[in-house]
Amino acid sequence: MELLRFSAFWWGTIMFGSILLEQKMASSMTMLKLKLLCKFCDVESTSCTGTGNCMADCSITSICPHPEDVCVSIWRKKDDNVTIDTICHNPAHKLHGLVLEDYNNSKCEMRERNNMGSQFFICSCSEDECNDHLFFTPCESLYSQVVSVILVSLVPLLVLAVLVITSFYWYRIYHQRRAGAKRKKTPLDFSDAHAIMMDDDGSDSSSTHANNLNHNTELLPIELDAQVGKGRFAEVYKAKLKQGATGAGEHFETVAVKIFADEEYASWKNEKDIFSDADLRHENVLHFLTAEDHKVEKQYWLITAYHPRGNLQEYLTRHVISWDDLWLLGGSLARGVAHLHSDHTLCGRYKVPIVHRDIKSSNILVKGDLTCVLCDFGLGLRLDNSLSVDELANSGQVGTARYMAPEVLESRINLENIESFKQTDVYSMALVLWEITSRCNAIGEVKDYEPPFGKVREHPCVESMKDSVLRDRGRPEIPNSWINHPGIQVVCGTIDECWDHDPEARLTAQCVAERFNDMEHPDKLSGRSNSEEKIPQDVSVTEIEEIEK
Repeated sequence: MELLRFSAFWWGTIMFGSILLEQKMASSMTMLKLKLLCKFCDVESTSCTGTGNCMADCSITSICPHPEDVCVSIWRKKDDNVTIDTICHNPAHKLHGLVLEDYNNSKCEMRERNNMGSQFFICSCSEDECNDHLFFTPCESLYSQVVSVILVSLVPLLVLAVLVITSFYWYRIYHQRRAGAKRKKTPLDFSDAHAIMMDDDGSDSSSTHANNLNHNTELLPIELDAQVGKGRFAEVYKAKLKQGATGAGEHFETVAVKIFADEEYASWKNEKDIFSDADLRHENVLHFLTAEDHKVEKQYWLITAYHPRGNLQEYLTRHVISWDDLWLLGGSLARGVAHLHSDHTLCGRYKVPIVHRDIKSSNILVKGDLTCVLCDFGLGLRLDNSLSVDELANSGQVGTARYMAPEVLESRINLENIESFKQTDVYSMALVLWEITSRCNAIGEVKDYEPPFGKVREHPCVESMKDSVLRDRGRPEIPNSWINHPGIQVVCGTIDECWDHDPEARLTAQCVAERFNDMEHPDKLSGRSNSEEKIPQDVSVTEIEEIEK
């Protein structure tokens, strides 16, 4: 029995000792396994150039003294001396004042460090002898990695920003559509829309802010009717503004729509910019409603008042006018041009002068009361004080050849004086006044309408007009029979002074307007024309505006 007890004690002791020995051996093996094998040489010369990849060529492999140690390689270049140093080092401690940040790598990626007294590359890694094969990474790559990290960290913020912006956009679209639906269900308030149009009786109706742009994002509910004009840059349509009414219940549906093709954007923008000047508003300048960009159709629209009588050229072709009519047409034309050229409003506030640069009878509309309104500002120029001489020179030789002043024909405008540009308009206005006078029954025998310089071909070029205006110093004829009427005599004298060859000798538009105002007002002046009809009244107007062919 005692023998059995002794045997059991002995075998228990042996088993316990075996277990302790096995655990100790395992612990030792674990410690040995955690210690890295690294290349471990003192500082020595190397053939590595500091680019690409190379071998350290260290012949000594050492077991690092501590389990926490990692393999490190250091490459230096000072002057022509290039060395490499391979060691073990604990990354918890700085080396040469540097923190080892890449020690978990499986390969030794050399990164350049600045301010080390020489060109200095260092790498660290955590696999056996990993500091023997060196991979050089330029400093720029480190920067790019940092930038990549920053960008990746910003992605969530960018996504959030996109979501916020998208949500806000759809919120705006939703409310705009709701607002548009409400507008379609209710009549348009013209005082809010700054509408300037013709009512059914042909009289003008305007709001306080006639020439302000309509900044509504919704396009106005306009239905095009018939095309009434076509020129080089645009087509003009008579149109209806749907469900338009004032508070008094009067309908203002008829408007004129000038449509520019996509390639004529510059002309549309120039005219829109001039119309958008609130100081342009005047009874003898075409009233403006709004400008619209029709992106789907690739068109640009200008929406203005509609005048059923059409342009002045057509009106004179169809009518022989009286002295009363001449006084109205000529005086209103001069007042409109004078307003354009003026540098102040009627209340004395400063305004930017504007030159039309294409005044002709087809660019003037006739209102219901037989006064004129200027239209078609596609070639207009704002004489802003900030314009340089070079910018004025680049404005080019523009206009219609038949109505060009002598200095425009020969490209000799005085760019140092902005009044020179105004005087080109005065010359063109004189030709229009001659057209009006030629159709007045107060001159005696009235011939069929013909444009100024009617003997030249229908659409004269600049060279043809140079021959007539510059070489021959020609002007449209004013027969002696015209001046038998005292009023016509004053008008003809004014015309003669306005088309003088010397721009500085011409009258200003304001002076012409004052001369018309000083003339004896006709005793019997009504809102209806006293014109003798050359053709029946029911002949339809074929166009609102026509650009000189």
